[in-house]
Amino acid sequence: KHIQLLKIINLLCHHVIKLHLNYILMADTKFESGDVKATVAVLSFILSSAAKHSVDGESLSSELQQLGLPKEHAASLCRCYEEKQIPLQKHLRVCSLRTNRLAGVGWWVDYTLSSSLLQSVEEPMVHLRLEVAAAPGAPAQPVAMSLSADKFQVLLAELKQAQTLMSSLG
Repeated sequence: KHIQLLKIINLLCHHVIKLHLNYILMADTKFESGDVKATVAVLSFILSSAAKHSVDGESLSSELQQLGLPKEHAASLCRCYEEKQIPLQKHLRVCSLRTNRLAGVGWWVDYTLSSSLLQSVEEPMVHLRLEVAAAPGAPAQPVAMSLSADKFQVLLAELKQAQTLMSSLG
C-alpha cells in the first residue's frame, strides 16, 4: 500500500503541475476505480491547499498524522510535496483568479430594414460566438448568444468597467 500511495502521490503532483493525469498508470496501483478517484481528490486538495498556504513539510506531516494517516505515508507525501512545492505554487499562482481563456470571437448583426411579410420591424440583433478554452492547451468550446442592441450596449459597458477594474489591479 505504501508504494502504491507513493506512486499515486507522484502522479498527482505531476498532474497538478501539468494538468494531465494518466489514469492508465493509476490502474497499476490495483485500487478500485472509486478508490482511485477518491484518493486523487483528497490528495489533490491536500497538496493544493498546502502549497497555496506555503505550509512546510514538517507541519503538513504532523497535521496528516493527527488526521490518522500512518507516519510512513505522511512522510512519503511530504517528501513529494517538498520536492514539488515551488512548481505547485507557481502553477497555482498562474491559475488563480483566472477565468476561461478566450480563444476567438465572432459576431454579426441582423438588421431588417423593412419587410412586406412582417407587420413590424424588430430591433437589430447582435449575435456573438465566443471560443472559450477551460485551461491552457485545452480545446476551445463555442459559446453562442444573441442579444438585442440595448442588451448588447449594457453588456459592453459592464465589460469595459470590468476591464478597467482588472487593469487597475495589476
